[in-house]
Amino acid sequence: MFFAEWRERRAGARRDVERASGLLAELGLPTPDTPVLAVVGSKGKGTCATYASATLAAAGARVVTVTSPGVRGARDRIRLDGTAVGAADLAGLAAELEAAVERLPPPETGYLSPSGLFLAAGALYGRRCGADLLVLEAGMGGDSDELRLFDPAAVALTTVFGEHLGVLGDTIGEIAAEKAGVAGPDTRVFVHGPLEDVAQEAANTTLAARTSGRVRPERPEPGAGGIPDRLLPEGLGRPAAEVGCTAARRLLSATARAEPEPGRLRRVLASVRLPGRLSHHALAGNGTELIVDSAVDSTGAAAALEYARRYWGGVDHVLVCLPDHKDVAGAVAELRGRQVTAAALPDAHLSFTSALPEEWGRIRAEEVTPPLLAGLGRRVLVLGTVYFTGLVLEAIGADTESLFTS
Repeated sequence: MFFAEWRERRAGARRDVERASGLLAELGLPTPDTPVLAVVGSKGKGTCATYASATLAAAGARVVTVTSPGVRGARDRIRLDGTAVGAADLAGLAAELEAAVERLPPPETGYLSPSGLFLAAGALYGRRCGADLLVLEAGMGGDSDELRLFDPAAVALTTVFGEHLGVLGDTIGEIAAEKAGVAGPDTRVFVHGPLEDVAQEAANTTLAARTSGRVRPERPEPGAGGIPDRLLPEGLGRPAAEVGCTAARRLLSATARAEPEPGRLRRVLASVRLPGRLSHHALAGNGTELIVDSAVDSTGAAAALEYARRYWGGVDHVLVCLPDHKDVAGAVAELRGRQVTAAALPDAHLSFTSALPEEWGRIRAEEVTPPLLAGLGRRVLVLGTVYFTGLVLEAIGADTESLFTS
């Protein structure tokens, strides 16, 4: 159900946010007494959403989180206190959404996007289970994303770079403005990570316009939240985690909820697991170890390689998935001189035509199996889109059921 209209969309069709608004109205959403923390940005959104949710849960709140995409599949896009929704519950949510869609006028030129439908399903789930707060991650963008329909009380903006140039905007500043446009009349908190000056200025201008100047943007200083470094992720995910923790605490304050008790906050944050974000996995029975990370540009690839060097001392092989719309040239430059195999996803909306070094191996993503991974070496670094790392985690049976324990 979640992908039906997207799969049948016409060439050039765009998501229909106004029709999504009609769907939410049919469902009686959003629920006014359940504040929303919206997570937007170009990178680190999943990490930010997880750490925000863990912080809120540590304060005793019942939290439903929706991420886009999930770690391994549809079920773990929606979580209650860090744990993925059950298959029966997801099927029930899909049936309720499908019935509501049938009551809407048929689509004209646009479509209901999968990420928007998962947001609606997560909000429904939150209402069913009596959630106190929702943490909702944008699919893409901010003003153009269904997430803005929830008029979030708090916004967490991770970082902004040139991904989706020509789609969300023609410059970094335009993209930052578009993402900040998720803020609305009810927004009381806006926390952001490191931004280029032009992105910072654009985001601030948009925020001021959307909130009539009521909300002051805040950037957390490293370590300012009193959270020990060992409780935060390594690499590029750390600033996103700090944004998530800070935005969650500001939301608690803005909604007159108590801060988490320090000891409990430390225990919950210590339990956070981030599959696909510099996560470690061992293949049973053959000694092969994997580090899996959703790096798709030169900076991410360099950071993942450095992390693997520090942890292992070296890398035997890199398995990478780089669709054309990612920073293929930058990632290739970082990986030159290494043993590399490139995987291509079967999705019709993705293309893999960028030039890659001739010496690189080539496979289809659906060929990824434990034996294939074991054949690449003892220390294998897996890089690529979240969809691809999710496929790898699925292939090796990684445990993604719970991201933290509250």
